[in-house]
Amino acid sequence: MTDATTPTVAPERAAPVTLARNPSQRALGLHRELTRVWRNDRGLWGQITAVNHTTLGLRFMGTALIFFAIGGILSMLIRTQLATHEGAFLDTDLYNQIFTMHGSIMMFLFAIPMLEGLGIWLLPKLLGTRDMAFPRLTALGYWCYLFGGLIMLTALLFGVAPHDGWFMYTPLSDATHSPGINADVWLLGVTFVEISAVAAAVEITVTILRQRAPGMRLTEMPLFAWYMLGTSVMMLVGFPPLIAGSVLLELERAFGWPFFDPTRGGDPLLWQHLFWLFGHPEVYIIFLPAAGAMSMIIPVMCRTTILGYGAIVAAILALVFLSFGLWVHHMFTVGIPHMALAFFSAASVLVAVPTAVQVFAWIGTMWKGRPEMHLPMYHILGFFLTFVMGGLTGVMLAIVPFNWQAHDTAFVTAHLHYVLIGGFVFPMMAAATYWLPLISGKRRIKGLGEAAFWVILLGFHGTFFIMHLTGLLGMPRRIDVYPDNPEWVWLNLTSSIFSFVLTIGFAMFVLDLILQVTLGKRERRDPWRAPTLDWAMPIPSPSYNFASIPTPQHLGHTARNAVLSLARGEGALPGAPKGRRELLVTSVGDAQPHHVALLPGNTALPLGLSASIGVFVLLMLAGHYALAGLALVPVAMLIWVWARGMAPAGDLGRVLVAPDLRLPVHHRVHPSLGRTGLSAFLVANGTLFVSLMFGVAFLSVVTPASVPPVAGAQTLSSALGLGLIAIALALAAGVARAPTRGAVALTLGLNLVALLALLWLAFSQMDDPTRHARDALRAVVAGYVGLHILAAAAMAAFVLDQFRRGEIDAQTQGALSALQLWQGFTTAVALISVLVLGAQVVLS
Repeated sequence: MTDATTPTVAPERAAPVTLARNPSQRALGLHRELTRVWRNDRGLWGQITAVNHTTLGLRFMGTALIFFAIGGILSMLIRTQLATHEGAFLDTDLYNQIFTMHGSIMMFLFAIPMLEGLGIWLLPKLLGTRDMAFPRLTALGYWCYLFGGLIMLTALLFGVAPHDGWFMYTPLSDATHSPGINADVWLLGVTFVEISAVAAAVEITVTILRQRAPGMRLTEMPLFAWYMLGTSVMMLVGFPPLIAGSVLLELERAFGWPFFDPTRGGDPLLWQHLFWLFGHPEVYIIFLPAAGAMSMIIPVMCRTTILGYGAIVAAILALVFLSFGLWVHHMFTVGIPHMALAFFSAASVLVAVPTAVQVFAWIGTMWKGRPEMHLPMYHILGFFLTFVMGGLTGVMLAIVPFNWQAHDTAFVTAHLHYVLIGGFVFPMMAAATYWLPLISGKRRIKGLGEAAFWVILLGFHGTFFIMHLTGLLGMPRRIDVYPDNPEWVWLNLTSSIFSFVLTIGFAMFVLDLILQVTLGKRERRDPWRAPTLDWAMPIPSPSYNFASIPTPQHLGHTARNAVLSLARGEGALPGAPKGRRELLVTSVGDAQPHHVALLPGNTALPLGLSASIGVFVLLMLAGHYALAGLALVPVAMLIWVWARGMAPAGDLGRVLVAPDLRLPVHHRVHPSLGRTGLSAFLVANGTLFVSLMFGVAFLSVVTPASVPPVAGAQTLSSALGLGLIAIALALAAGVARAPTRGAVALTLGLNLVALLALLWLAFSQMDDPTRHARDALRAVVAGYVGLHILAAAAMAAFVLDQFRRGEIDAQTQGALSALQLWQGFTTAVALISVLVLGAQVVLS
């Protein structure tokens, strides 16, 4: 029997996983034991404290559907306004608020949370595990998403919603051209929501890499997991530029720091670069999970296996890579050099290749199989018809001369909706009709869903195909009246009529789902005869998913053949041996069993933390900046309490996973899930830092003649001071590697010295950040480094507290590993900051 004290990660080419089968148990007894451990608390309190992935995934998707309905109502108001050339339905300011909120809701409050919800709900079921890696983080993400969305909707109800477009271009969105809190609602509300996106990206990345069933290699996991892994990596890299831009613009609006003001060395195009560094990958972030759902559904509907698994994986990786080289695709008319235009035009055309690989793989799968026309297949055919047309118009817009003619016209609006509704909404409707039996345990009532599909298809193409024509006739986007253009009237009226048909279709679709959940007959287990693990469980799916974790023996069978064996506990880690929420953690490459993670139970801590962050956001909106700073104190306290709950009390010993294998629990191993999660977060954090460095480089190159009025000794002494701080941090990073209380105390002291030195520099040596954009960026970089030093000091204090409580010993690292990783990252960004700012001083 294996009984290792500290297991190590299996090498990438390790021998195949072999686990002996556990003795068979009574399935009902296991079910009752696991239900007691994994179920939500009862009543309203149970809804507040729930951290289970099934509950939260459904909650994400349900809330996203509500926001989708609200965004759809706003779109009806837009189409009503444009139905006549006089547009007497809305005044200009209210119209601007409505179309801004329509775009913002559909992008930030519907599409991203919907794909997050699907991934959170489905991934553990597909991968053969019981929950996501960090359940409390999932709950925190949901509450941040809900509160951020409610802030934006409340602003719309009170007439102070953002009105500068969902892209918030400067200078239209600066304090001069957009006074009041309208733009601040967008900047702070969207940033609040993005906490949810980053949290979900970390969750999804770690879950896919570390929680696959034993023996499920990366090269053998379901394609949906590959799509979600690509999506989560893109979210980790794509969202930080928008967060950086939002922070910079809010600082400019609130304190007058001139990042985008050309009269003081800024540049409005910096905002566009940062926004579209997020905005274009956003399209593929939305598309990839939908494509993953289709890659799961099409083989089942066609009674065959997917064609070209390896080619599809390669296409996913290519899309992830290429999507970050296309952001200037949206900036062809801003006056960038022709060489850059040629490069980004070629890249925009090239990205069609991996997309086409996937489309042809799906068509080939249908060709070799025997397609059965169930309702999910209807929506998939709707995807093919719609998305391919949107892709073709995308290739048209990638050609610079055509882009110059069609830019900012209704043609672009039509292309965007063909891509987003065709590439996301139709696949999501297919996913809803495919997986709803697993959610509800009910079978659908035939007839209404098929009718809804045809009404949606007719209404969509009637609405948006015609908008291509209005765009080619020169109709701009975002106008509310067009009194001098009677040639657009009939086209707009036709689009508006069909938009109401589209709305009726969506209402019929939702009604079909409601009828299935409430009136449908009980569905049999595995109604689609699918081979994947998501159907190898009772329906509706239990809170714990699997009574025992699938092993290689189960991975080789269909869901129908594996379900009874798993329910009887014949897989790995049957039941709840320690009486807690337990799941099996495996190695990254070959999914070798590594350790057992004990997850936290139901708690209101995520709600409290998100509410504290919400108080900070509201105080910022109200302009009470000093009070907003104080509001971060309870945030820090709750994070401390959160971290204290991560280490189980006492020595829990090792857990029997299989007859021939015992594994330790998570606080006695390295690397743990927490270490992997922090590494994923630092990818996003590093991208945020690179975005700031991009801003420094961009303004240095674009506005080289705009030199600050006084350069002088203060800036040079600031750089030298930062250099001394970096040296102190490097010493702290070296000292932190020693696993002793004295070393951690010294690390804390060095961080505090570096923090005090940075504060002295900020208040006595650095130039006024309101004077020039370069000074403002230096202040932001110094603030970024300072926040990381403060966090490193807090982490060192927490580790000292763990030493005091006896949670760190020869076998247990506690938070020491996280401190070491964070300290090294802080040192690296401080050194890079010194080099960049020093080079800027020398070259200027």
